[in-house]
Amino acid sequence: MNKKDILEIKRRFTKEGATFSKLAGCYVNSNKEKILTFRDTFLNITDDELFKYLEIAKKSMSGKLMNNLLDLEFAADAEEEGGAQSLLLRLRDCRLEDDELLDEFYEKVISSYDKIDNYLILLFHDAYDVPMKTSDNLALDDSEEVYEYIICAICPVDLSKQVLGYDQDDNKFEALERDWVVGTCESAFTFPAFSERSTDLHHALVYTKDVKNPHTELWNDVLNLKSEYTSFQKRSAFTNLVTETLGADEEENMDTMLEVQKNLSDFITLETERRGEEEPLVMNKDDVASVLEDAGFAEEQATLISDRFEDFFEEKLPLADELVDDKLMKNGELKLEKKELQRKVVEMTREMEEAGLRTPDTDLPPILVRIPEEKQARINTTFIDGERVLVIPIDDIDTAVINGKKIEID
Repeated sequence: MNKKDILEIKRRFTKEGATFSKLAGCYVNSNKEKILTFRDTFLNITDDELFKYLEIAKKSMSGKLMNNLLDLEFAADAEEEGGAQSLLLRLRDCRLEDDELLDEFYEKVISSYDKIDNYLILLFHDAYDVPMKTSDNLALDDSEEVYEYIICAICPVDLSKQVLGYDQDDNKFEALERDWVVGTCESAFTFPAFSERSTDLHHALVYTKDVKNPHTELWNDVLNLKSEYTSFQKRSAFTNLVTETLGADEEENMDTMLEVQKNLSDFITLETERRGEEEPLVMNKDDVASVLEDAGFAEEQATLISDRFEDFFEEKLPLADELVDDKLMKNGELKLEKKELQRKVVEMTREMEEAGLRTPDTDLPPILVRIPEEKQARINTTFIDGERVLVIPIDDIDTAVINGKKIEID
């Protein structure tokens, strides 16, 4: 599923647009015991509940593609008779009406899902009449197919915080009773996938809130999907592969990684211009070695890292964009700006010392003015309202900064 496919389904999750037929759920405690199971017709629930359930459904399709959301393929044996896909198909086809099938699915999740706290398993069933679209993307009234699917969302259930509240009957404030509250969806999947505006039985869309440590046991053990790393995990692995070959100086290592990231960004720009934006840019070992050598790594060291890179990503190489560390790049820019500011301060101090305005043992004067040399002859002093003032002519294109703050000149 691409971003466009996801948005086409997700945008319908409103009170007016939602067409969910059934909602089913299972509440599980920390001992992996089923406390409650339920099944409702979606249109029969109250408005307050409806909005909360729609929020959960939306969350199951939210986040960044390839990081929070991954389109994963079923393993070959999952599609065999009695495999994981078979149970999902039967759940979808029964429209969540078969309690035995629901219990079988709940048990499968409970036995595999690695969580020591209480949680809620939610299942939604929907059928979307996919409208035909013209070549210029205009929707027609006619339908191409009916995309029938289920969404499974797993949400933590925690005790609410202890708070004070107003008791109207007793006319006083007192501690309110704590209750069990359903939290934000932490794991989810949509089956089957909706790829190129059509049903795709060979894939499922999975969601994870935690991109560092996703619940891969849900993907592997319950769904039997071919698991993949999130973009965060790929980026972290790439960083570790590089830094483990460097020394112990953390600041020096950060500067090295910043240089690597800059070269990676330049590589992406050049390759995108050469190949075009439509073609995904997969990062192979030769690309990695080239980026590292441009960043100053010796050929032998770059080859060692690129070989390890290929071994780590043996099953599927990452896209180049997934390895870009935006946070490191931003911090690097701030660091460079700080160094440049420090350089300018040193330069200004040196110029003042040369002009005799400051010695190494004296503080800066209370008033410091820095203007282009061609304007110095136009500066003069005068008296205004009995006070002596410094007059500096200002042209239309001039800007002024006082105590580090830019001053608007009208």
